[in-house]
Amino acid sequence: MKNLFYITTVFLGSLAMSSCSTHSPVNSANVASLIQKEEFTFVAERANPSGSTVTDIMHSLPGTNSGRLLNLDPGYTIEIKKDSLEVTLPYFGRMYTPAMDPSKNSYRFTSTDYSMVRSDGKKGTSVFTINTKDQQNPAQIVIQVFNSGKTYVSIDSNDRQSISYDGYITENRKPKK
Repeated sequence: MKNLFYITTVFLGSLAMSSCSTHSPVNSANVASLIQKEEFTFVAERANPSGSTVTDIMHSLPGTNSGRLLNLDPGYTIEIKKDSLEVTLPYFGRMYTPAMDPSKNSYRFTSTDYSMVRSDGKKGTSVFTINTKDQQNPAQIVIQVFNSGKTYVSIDSNDRQSISYDGYITENRKPKK
C-alpha cells in the first residue's frame, strides 16, 4: 500500500511540474536568427511588480493568489524594428507622477529615437539594453533572451517603480499589403 501511495505521489508531482512549464512557440534555430537580426517581438505572459504596495493590495482582494506574478492576457508586446520601438505593456506599481488620463499610466508608446546595445549574458543568453530618448519620461528596457526563446524584460523609469515581465520572443508581424 505504501508503494502505491509513493508511486501515485511521484506520478502526480511529475505531472504537475511538467504542466507548469511553458513552451516557446519559436524553436532554437529561429531564436538565434531573431537575435542576430535584432528585430523581434516580445510577448509578455506574466508581470512581476517590484513594490510591496501592489502585492499588499492583491492580497486584500478576495479570490486572488498569494504569488507576486500576474498572468497577462495575450496582446501585451514590445516590438523591435530597425526604425522604431513599439511598447504596449500594462503597469502595476507606484507612480510618482501619474497622468490624469488613465490610459497614459501604462507603457504604451512608440519610439523612433532610441539606442539599443546587445551584449552576451551568462549561460548563452543575449541581453539587449534599450534607452528611449524621445519620451517624456525616458525608460531603460533590459531584455534578456534565453536560447529557448524564453525572455525576461525589466523596465526602469524615472516616474515609477520598476517592473519586470516574463514571456517569449517571436517574429514581427508582417505588414498587411
